[in-house]
Amino acid sequence: MTGEKEAFLDRWSRLKREQPEDKPVVPEAKQEPAAPLPPVEELRADSDFAPFMNPKVDDATRRSALKKLFTDPHFNVPDPYEPYSADFTKSEPIPALMLAAINKVRDLATGASAEGKAEESTVEAKDAEAEDAEAKAQEPDEPAGKQDA
Repeated sequence: MTGEKEAFLDRWSRLKREQPEDKPVVPEAKQEPAAPLPPVEELRADSDFAPFMNPKVDDATRRSALKKLFTDPHFNVPDPYEPYSADFTKSEPIPALMLAAINKVRDLATGASAEGKAEESTVEAKDAEAEDAEAKAQEPDEPAGKQDA
């Protein structure tokens, strides 16, 4: 490396300037007229969408054809095995009895074991039991035909 007479960038610059400016002429391919596209309104799921994917077709036409394709129920059904397609924001509420037990443990862990808190948790637990009993009474019984195996 130390024996180089000309630095790399200097050599590259010199060779770049010495290159001939004439570039080979590439014959242009004959422009074939694009095949006429079927009307987007008449497309169905079994129609041929390949002409709409041609790069010469403008984006708005391609998008409208794809929208028409994906409105078909065959393509419009979400994948049940897709992990992010479910709505996990709606969950079952915590039962009142369990919530009372969680609050009691929280109070014990934070050291707030005053008698007032203990009485509140006892009242909450009784209210929770009553609410759970009412909820179970309102739930329909299982049909007589189903049996546990």
